[in-house]
Amino acid sequence: MLDKILSYQFGNLIKNKSIQNFIFLGFIQSSNILISLVSIPLLIQTIGVDQFGLVNLALSVIILLNILVGFGYNLSGPREVAINQKNKKKLSHVVSNIIFSKVTLASFAAIMIFVAVFVLNLFKDYQTILVYSILLLFSEATIPLWFFQGMERMKMISMANVFSKLLYLLGIALFIHQPEQAKWVNFILGGAGLFINIFVLVYIHYELEILFYKPKIKQIYQSLKENILLFLSNLASHISINGGLIILSFFANAETLGMFSLAERITMVLRMLPALIIQAVFPSLSKKYLDDISVFFRFLKKVYLWAVTLGLGLSLFTYFSAPFIIQALAKSPLEESVRYLKILAFVPLLATLNVANVLVLLVLDKKYLLFNSSWLMCLYMITASLVLTIKFGGIGLCFALLSTEVVIFIICTLLILLKNKELFHGFKNAFFGSSHSR
Repeated sequence: MLDKILSYQFGNLIKNKSIQNFIFLGFIQSSNILISLVSIPLLIQTIGVDQFGLVNLALSVIILLNILVGFGYNLSGPREVAINQKNKKKLSHVVSNIIFSKVTLASFAAIMIFVAVFVLNLFKDYQTILVYSILLLFSEATIPLWFFQGMERMKMISMANVFSKLLYLLGIALFIHQPEQAKWVNFILGGAGLFINIFVLVYIHYELEILFYKPKIKQIYQSLKENILLFLSNLASHISINGGLIILSFFANAETLGMFSLAERITMVLRMLPALIIQAVFPSLSKKYLDDISVFFRFLKKVYLWAVTLGLGLSLFTYFSAPFIIQALAKSPLEESVRYLKILAFVPLLATLNVANVLVLLVLDKKYLLFNSSWLMCLYMITASLVLTIKFGGIGLCFALLSTEVVIFIICTLLILLKNKELFHGFKNAFFGSSHSR
């Protein structure tokens, strides 16, 4: 009897679209990490450590520009698609506006690179590699991950992502054999992604009956205008999450920098947990808010409890496994890295504390509150990191990053309380067992 109950509950969980979204998003991220781990030694052996470093520098520039190309559509897109799932005409206009807006931004970013390289003579050590990396901008512009999130049909895009990464691996295995060919590494990565994305867009058009319209310039402008705050919020979050290593580089030697970098890279992978949860449940939560506020609050409570529980488990596992993780990755004990990782292990737990706040702001489309909270977090992170790094070095930076997660949770909570008391008390009542109805 117990077996039947457990199998029934497990079956229901697997059928839940939010759970499916989470699983497929996790599959995408884990496959990206796995492909990266496989490609790193392969590239180092063929192009050498020096060229590998330059390839990664070019990739870092592209990743920063991809925040411009994404322009917050990874947050607003799923919501718009989820709300208009059953309206093919409206959905077609939403998809067309986003795709054309992102391609326009990718073209603008490409022009910026050309000007920086050929007019201003910047990025001297890796100009050619950077120019050949431009395809990555258009790969980002055309990937319709946000569409499948909103439709809650992630299987197709997760398979496409894996296939593009395998195509990339095949490309570097076949064509990259010496240091002079380093310029083709990011080109192959971007080309593989763009090639697969085009096939996925064709699938969306013919199989899902989504029409592609050429938006007017006014429509693109309006779309970008509506997303400007989300773009700036993403930029601030990127600086807050990835800026620690840059700050440390001004005050630490190469050895300390390397030790911290290893621990931070592990932490950044773990910190994907709250982002995956938010992306997975956001479309479903948007529909529930429009249909029934009491169902919305109950579902939000369930998501929040699961998020914090998973965050706690992941943090405790990382804390106690830190020596083994560092040993496995570095083939050496590296006690300093272990100390950093044991502190940073609690980043996933503290980051999950803010999951409910972020979901509320996204569902209600409170872009200005996301903007305010993101930049306040960014200012705090830079200030705390500078002060604590100067005084305590890498350990101080670890505690600055931990405190940043706590501060953003407090900031978001206070902003929701001040700007939307009804919503704040609605979730509080639902969380502590009271009922709330629209």
